[in-house]
Amino acid sequence: MRSLRGRAHFSMSESAAFDHKAFLATLTHRPGVYRMLNAKGEVLYVGKAKDLAKRVSSYFRRASNARIASMVSRIADIQITVTHTEAEALILENHLIKAHRPRYNVLLRDDKSYPYIYLSEGDFPRISFHRGARNKPGRFFGPYPSSGAVRETLKLLQKLFPIRQCEDSYFANRSRPCLQYQIERCTAPCVGFVTPERYAQDVRDTVLFLEGKASDVVERWVRRMEAASEALEFEEAAKLRDQIAALKTVQEKQYVAGERGDLDIVAVASRGGEACVQLFLVRRGHNLGNRTIYPRNTRDASEAKLVSAFIAQYYLDRAVPNEILVSTMPEDRVALEQALSEQSGRRVRIIDSPRGDRARWLEMARTNAAMAVDARLASSGATRQRLDDLQQALGLDEPPARMECFDISHTQGERTVASCVVFQDGAPLSSDYRRFNINGIQPGDDYAAMRQALQRRYRRIQEGEGRMPDLLLIDGGKGQLAAVAGVLEEMGINDLLLLGVAKGPDRKPGMETLFLLGQERPLILPANSPALHLVQHIRDESHRFAITGHRQRRAKARRTSPLEEIPGIGAKRRQRLLKHFGGLQGLARAGVEDIATVEGISRKLAQAVYVAFHGEE
Repeated sequence: MRSLRGRAHFSMSESAAFDHKAFLATLTHRPGVYRMLNAKGEVLYVGKAKDLAKRVSSYFRRASNARIASMVSRIADIQITVTHTEAEALILENHLIKAHRPRYNVLLRDDKSYPYIYLSEGDFPRISFHRGARNKPGRFFGPYPSSGAVRETLKLLQKLFPIRQCEDSYFANRSRPCLQYQIERCTAPCVGFVTPERYAQDVRDTVLFLEGKASDVVERWVRRMEAASEALEFEEAAKLRDQIAALKTVQEKQYVAGERGDLDIVAVASRGGEACVQLFLVRRGHNLGNRTIYPRNTRDASEAKLVSAFIAQYYLDRAVPNEILVSTMPEDRVALEQALSEQSGRRVRIIDSPRGDRARWLEMARTNAAMAVDARLASSGATRQRLDDLQQALGLDEPPARMECFDISHTQGERTVASCVVFQDGAPLSSDYRRFNINGIQPGDDYAAMRQALQRRYRRIQEGEGRMPDLLLIDGGKGQLAAVAGVLEEMGINDLLLLGVAKGPDRKPGMETLFLLGQERPLILPANSPALHLVQHIRDESHRFAITGHRQRRAKARRTSPLEEIPGIGAKRRQRLLKHFGGLQGLARAGVEDIATVEGISRKLAQAVYVAFHGEE
């Protein structure tokens, strides 16, 4: 990119009242950037132009829409920066947009870096989620369109290649294998169950897969399977056969027909004052998933302008593929291509009329964008506001699409039930609600109940029965939050965002304190905050669902004798026990030896009866 030094700069700030005719008479026809300011000196709009005089003067002719007319009526000053080329103006424009976030510019809702998959160094490298500067030793794979896409890929990798995903501190302090080893998702290098040589082999296979060379991995596994079969190691051969089948299935799902290189697909849809950008990423011929982005200030903006604003704000200063397929060609395509090519050091092309398989992929992106806009228009405006407000309050790079919340309910430890409620796009998704009957814990131990519920819930998700949430809410403060984080870490879940919701004084609504895992200072939102209302809604729904489940379980238990739940205790044996001890209360006070004296009751059955009443082995 050419240097921006030597640019001319003009301002009319000395003028008491803005005289646009006098100002326009002084304007140059060279390329540059203009900033429109209000009477307070706040930037209303930043734009770039190939011809400054022609572009700026167009605002003071008849306004194209009410939005432009409103902006022009507020202009008290215009500042101009002249550049050498339109491409330089494009770069400067977007730096200024990011710096000032002007009210009338089309703005992306998030401006964070791409997430990557990171493979560390050492004898037993760790593979993990990464966002931010790539200055650590090791390798980075990506970029991926969203944190969800990274999580999905890591979940696939865990099924195919037993590489550890646990934190280094957790790995260094293990004395026995964790759950990941038990479900065959890790080879337990932390306790020496695998040699560095064998682990390195799995690492090489992982790298080949992430480089788009899954076929090479299949060929290696086929040779190893044949060798194991010839050596009569049929169990190893069968295991490799299943891995090959799983890897081929993943290949079929991820492969993009006809592609071998890198490209992005950008499709825009807008209607009813809402706009959506669908971004699909393809790297080395593999589909890394898509991202849905809702820009701000899009009313009256054409789709061509939305595509232009998105490409400029999203790609400048970021990784750029060789080709970008777009649903509508931006008017400043030449300037965009020049700026992106100079940034990446190679030619970057923007294409709006691809053929063959590429045309079908672009059409799919268009369809996704249109459906996303329709869904957004159909949803409640208050729901969107609450979700957006929560994103800003927590400092997230995108609104949490899927949220889960757990709660525990019991009466003095009796018939404990854990609830898990799910909110999708800010609204309850009752079809995904789950309850867990908690057994085998000390009555009243909420920590143990939560531990059991989390393990049962997320073990199923790890086995492919559901999807991970973007945000997990826990009804409690720092202590509960730390306990939940410990349980998830044991399960190898390290990138789940956790939020604790502590009740305020006297449990008064609106006085809750929020604790985001990893942040020292609590977050206290105003009582009228839409984000707090959403958190309260999720927490209260979880509480309601848990209490309902507990009451149902308790009522059922009180209608039913505990003896009816014991295998081997039929109607005749129940009758003998009740007659011998004079009813349930007498039986509940009896010891194992006393119960075993009843005709037809063995020592084993007597132990089962005792456990049914006391919950102890």
